[in-house]
Amino acid sequence: MRFLWTTDDMIRAMHGRPVGQLPAGITGISIDSRSIAEGEAFFAIKGDRVDGHNFASIAVANGAALLVVSEAKLPALGRLTVPMIVVDDVLEALGRLGMAARDRIHGKVIAVTGSVGKTTTKEMLRHVLSPSGKVHASVASFNNHWGVPLTLARMPEDTDFGVFEIGMNHFDEIRPLVKLVRPDIALITNIGAAHLGNFSSLDDIALAKSEIFEGIVSGGTALINRDSAQFDIMDRAAHAAGIDHVLTFGANARADYRLAEFDGSASGSTVWMQAGGATHEISIGAPGRHIAENAVAVLAVAERAGADLELAKAALATLKPEKGRGAQHRLTIPGGTITLIDESYNANPSSMRAAIALLAGTAPSGEGRRIAVLGDMLEMGEFSAQLHADLADPLRQGGIDTVWLAGPDMGYLREALTGPVDVEYRQTVEDLIPFVLTSVRPGDVLMVKSSKGTGCGRIVDALIQQYPAASSPGETA
Repeated sequence: MRFLWTTDDMIRAMHGRPVGQLPAGITGISIDSRSIAEGEAFFAIKGDRVDGHNFASIAVANGAALLVVSEAKLPALGRLTVPMIVVDDVLEALGRLGMAARDRIHGKVIAVTGSVGKTTTKEMLRHVLSPSGKVHASVASFNNHWGVPLTLARMPEDTDFGVFEIGMNHFDEIRPLVKLVRPDIALITNIGAAHLGNFSSLDDIALAKSEIFEGIVSGGTALINRDSAQFDIMDRAAHAAGIDHVLTFGANARADYRLAEFDGSASGSTVWMQAGGATHEISIGAPGRHIAENAVAVLAVAERAGADLELAKAALATLKPEKGRGAQHRLTIPGGTITLIDESYNANPSSMRAAIALLAGTAPSGEGRRIAVLGDMLEMGEFSAQLHADLADPLRQGGIDTVWLAGPDMGYLREALTGPVDVEYRQTVEDLIPFVLTSVRPGDVLMVKSSKGTGCGRIVDALIQQYPAASSPGETA
């Protein structure tokens, strides 16, 4: 059996104390007692809402090979006979194990942050680097104070490419995490008004994102979006951090990896990238200019990481959007079909504009309509009213004349949508769902976009449950 960690190495890395007869090693690490697999170690992390120590017995019942627990909690676990490693603080011990995982690999480590597209870019990197070696990347959006060390600790010793997403919603959040990851390459996708309620300006967000440069190893590379209005802030921060290679991507003529031309359709796009004096034609299996922009950044990372660039380019042709992040569904309704674009995972002003542009570029069929189904953008703070109202302009520019809204802050957009626009508004997602289910028509294209916390994903689920997937060849559900 191949172990992720031997218990001797775990004890050494975590400064732990063994209790009981420990196994030789573990096959994985879990912090969820419900989904732990046999042979894995359960780390009893104490979170803001729950304490993992309270679920230790469930973890044992579900096959945990050993527990990692806090010294202070040990007396309360006395009835358990399972092997344990006892530490001062479980989360800090997980971080130490993550650092040991980083120390032992010989592959390249990549860190990704940005206001929009972090998870999409991370998944794109997983996809395009896989033909060139063994990739380890974070699950879902494990990008916070426990997700990053957990992902590090789970990284196998033979990893060729480690890809880590690092998020933040305040200053000094990225800094300690990137010092755990110590990337060879760090990428900032863009700067937008995500979490603006916690900052005074976009410049502040750029400064907070630029903390990622402080962890780059000697000889490493920083990649910055040359199209960003905050480019100079990030560029100065990268140089101040002593980065050896500061490179850029984007449509800007001065970008090192330049998106020279874009040809998009509802199902994908073709882009032409200029880099190092060469022009590369690239097919991308997922639609949207924002995806193409991220793809250029991904190819820049792949080249800097030593991956096979031709294999990486070829992999982009088979890229598919994920659930909640642009996945498309063709559904059968009475009289025909509709196209559903699921963008319900998250939203801020930048990603809203990108999703609206994607909808504008997706043609309905017959008498169908382009319909924007929008829920609130969360964490906008005092700027929320204006930022929601400002979405009226991209909707008008995109020719979107049917808009269905849910949520208190979307009321500001309803007020701003004057003129010949068909607007339906409900205070809650629950109130909007019955209207959506009964108002779609054959040929419609619906795009559902919101912050995850609004629950607009339930609109997507309701449509998929109500209407069967279209069965025509090539259509995906």
